[in-house]
Amino acid sequence: MTAKKGNPMLLSLQDLRVAFRTGKVGGAMQRVDAVRGVSFDVPENTTVALVGESGSGKSVTAMSILNLLPENAERSGSIRFEGRELLQASLPELQRLRGREIACVFQDPMSSLNPVFTIGEQIVEPLAQHLGLSGRQALARAEELLAEVGLPEPKRRLHSYPHQLSGGQQQRVMIAMALACEPKLLIADEPTTALDVTIQRQILELLARLKERHRMSMLFISHDLGVVGEIADQVVVMRAGQVREQGPVARIFAAPQDAYTKALLACRPTLDGSARRLMVIDEHMAGGTTAGGPAAAAKDPDAPVLLEVRSLSKSFLLRDGVFRKREFRAVEDVSFRLRRGHTLGVVGESGSGKTTMGLSLLRLHEPHSGPLRGEVLFEGRDLLKLGKSEWQGLRRRIQIVFQNPYASLNPRFTIGQTLREPMEIHRIGADGAERERRARALLERVGLDAAAMHKYPHEFSGGQRQRIAIARCLTLDPEVLVLDEAVSALDVSVQAQVLNLLKDLQDELGLAYVFISHDLAVVRFMADEVLVMKDGRVVERNDVRSLLAAPQQDYTRRLLGAVPRGHAGRPGPAAAPPREALGAQRQ
Repeated sequence: MTAKKGNPMLLSLQDLRVAFRTGKVGGAMQRVDAVRGVSFDVPENTTVALVGESGSGKSVTAMSILNLLPENAERSGSIRFEGRELLQASLPELQRLRGREIACVFQDPMSSLNPVFTIGEQIVEPLAQHLGLSGRQALARAEELLAEVGLPEPKRRLHSYPHQLSGGQQQRVMIAMALACEPKLLIADEPTTALDVTIQRQILELLARLKERHRMSMLFISHDLGVVGEIADQVVVMRAGQVREQGPVARIFAAPQDAYTKALLACRPTLDGSARRLMVIDEHMAGGTTAGGPAAAAKDPDAPVLLEVRSLSKSFLLRDGVFRKREFRAVEDVSFRLRRGHTLGVVGESGSGKTTMGLSLLRLHEPHSGPLRGEVLFEGRDLLKLGKSEWQGLRRRIQIVFQNPYASLNPRFTIGQTLREPMEIHRIGADGAERERRARALLERVGLDAAAMHKYPHEFSGGQRQRIAIARCLTLDPEVLVLDEAVSALDVSVQAQVLNLLKDLQDELGLAYVFISHDLAVVRFMADEVLVMKDGRVVERNDVRSLLAAPQQDYTRRLLGAVPRGHAGRPGPAAAPPREALGAQRQ
């Protein structure tokens, strides 16, 4: 990858290698190679995307530039920034670069922002440190930056704390901090992965406009080629620490040369697809077709109704002053029926009420948090009115899989303990030996071997942990699963494996799913019927094909319009929004 005419080289990596020391065995130091001979260039005023699955080495490569790696990392090769070699740069030299000439935006803004400092204090710090601005000057500049990234009421937000902002607003604050000193290079590491499609679209458009306005370069890291196709000029595809392919984004999408690149493009569900199964990376590289098998069979429209929800509403009591509380209606008047073997998709932006609705079905909100009204009928019995003992007997039949597989498993339990515990609580299995056999069989069913029984959650990848979470639910023989963004944190290949697994389990066991997601392409693959939620209410409801083919509501059309479509969805120069509109951008 070479610089275009008129675009001098800003950053150049040559034969970069990164290994992590893991300790001594028999007196010899053991090392794990994470990056193996990576070379690529980032010209000025250019966006280069690093693409690959989790574990491909893309984040380690990017963090090597400013040596933001743990102490057990060993680097070799060459990293040159404006001709300066960074690999041997001292800590003071790197500190002068960090934030001033090279800035970073990370995936999870909540873990990157300091929870005990206000937004203003955190933006002011780099301005004072790198530019020497006074307190008043830095605060005025911080307000300008928040306005530039489209945060509403920027002056008031200066005094807010991170937890008082939504995920999209937090990410805008991180971008404002990164741009504070007008860096020449912005490293954006999965900056939109955890955001819903409309907020993701806003952040992508914001980054593109800011790049042009400040004439900076961007190293954009992602596992989603749909996103990459819309923002990048050049693409570097990585797998197992090596570069598999690199080139202009148009060529990579139109005529990929490497089998791995072709597989990445093929394994993601699409809005217009009707394949029964998704192709995963290894299957595609082994010579499989992208068709993904025959079209899904039609579901029985007369299957028995397992769950009927009538006028479900959930409010939260929020403090309003010292002595008063006000009622915030998070979910209002939601109704639907769910039949055996069917999947109900629930879509909407962050804050639309879809997760609150799912948690309310299972009575997972504390009663004192606010009123819960309506009916949730399971076999004719209203779950919301059952006593504790009655509900305990039924809750095993309605289970939930959460979004974050890292937080939903007890880190102190082995996988065997994790699977046996719910069986012991609900007295499933005659004895410990039978529960052990059942746990092993369930692990095999979700694609893991019996050796996992004695391991702990931290020894598994995100996709494997989500499989374990699904196996834990299956220990109780449930009939309904609420899947709350269960695949949104997974890269495209692992996501395909988990979605295929859920389809197989549904066919085999007749499970019914409430599938909550902000990813409409995934909902298209999984769901039979879709509810579209906005501000706690259902604004549209239809079978999945009809809804996606001919949405009736402007809000639904806006959601569909925000879905990344790769290079085919890239706007032309005439379609780019004017720079004056930047300050008017709102979440």
